[in-house]
Amino acid sequence: MRILIPDAQFLDDAEIERAAAGAGVTFEVHRATRETEVPEESWRACDAVICYHVIQYRGPWLDWLERCKVIVRAGVGFDNIDVDMAAARGIPVCNVPDYGTTDVADHAIAMMMTLTRGVASYDEHLRADPVGGWRFEKPPLVRRMRGLTFGVVGLGRIGTAAALRARAFGMDVLFYDPALPTGTELSFGFQRTNSLADLMSRSDIVSLHCPLTGTTRGMINAEALAAAKPGQILVNTARGAVVDLDALHAALKDGKLGGAALDVLPVEPAEPDHPLIRAWAAREPWIAGRLLLSPHAAFYSPSSIVDLRRKSAETAIAALAGAPINRVNDARVKA
Repeated sequence: MRILIPDAQFLDDAEIERAAAGAGVTFEVHRATRETEVPEESWRACDAVICYHVIQYRGPWLDWLERCKVIVRAGVGFDNIDVDMAAARGIPVCNVPDYGTTDVADHAIAMMMTLTRGVASYDEHLRADPVGGWRFEKPPLVRRMRGLTFGVVGLGRIGTAAALRARAFGMDVLFYDPALPTGTELSFGFQRTNSLADLMSRSDIVSLHCPLTGTTRGMINAEALAAAKPGQILVNTARGAVVDLDALHAALKDGKLGGAALDVLPVEPAEPDHPLIRAWAAREPWIAGRLLLSPHAAFYSPSSIVDLRRKSAETAIAALAGAPINRVNDARVKA
């Protein structure tokens, strides 16, 4: 069996993947940024593809996958893959939804706490002036966590993990997830809301944990932010395009939103000329202590990378054995 990794995000020769797959499996590793940088014969000869986020897996070149029995997205999100087009060609698409669950949930809570306890602001003020910056009231968003309401958009694996962490701080938990079966909330004691506007109007913190789909793209827009509870903090560790960055800029600038913590952006790396990014980078007074950024790193820890690579290989092998797991389309395995 031949497994192709076109856009590998590691430096070794698939050592973890080879160990997970066992004997009889050949790995071909590339670090391409476009599908055309991988030889056509490699696409045609592979039995499985393990892909990352760099290449867009869509278009007629999918016809080259004439032997391929599965595409495994090494990650949770699969918006860079045309899953319907793959299904039409009889190729299941599978993801790896559980490799970084705790890491992303931890990161979301860490970003929330950094703002609500003023950690980064204190450090910045003291670095600038160790004596004059010795003032507890400097950060603008410090508040007591107990009794606040933590709103979750998307109560899947990561959303649930984040919600459980928030509840450990004594916060009340609301969630909005129209895809979740009725009654799920009873298992955790969380409160369901039936609309995004309702969740936005009642939550002190809103943490996004939804996939990027046609429905969720730009979901946090001017209308959604207009419904936000005054002083609300928005945390996004999901997908950048879920949030309309122009609308977020306006909501922060006019004071409707208290703050935001973004691990993901609609364009990555950040666009330096976007008004919000420009104001943040220039440390303009109105945004000081109210915007926190990290470089799409919520998933990352050395342990999570090992899990991701191992589970990706195991998922490919399972599909090649005729039992695909974590399938995100309804294609049948090729005979």
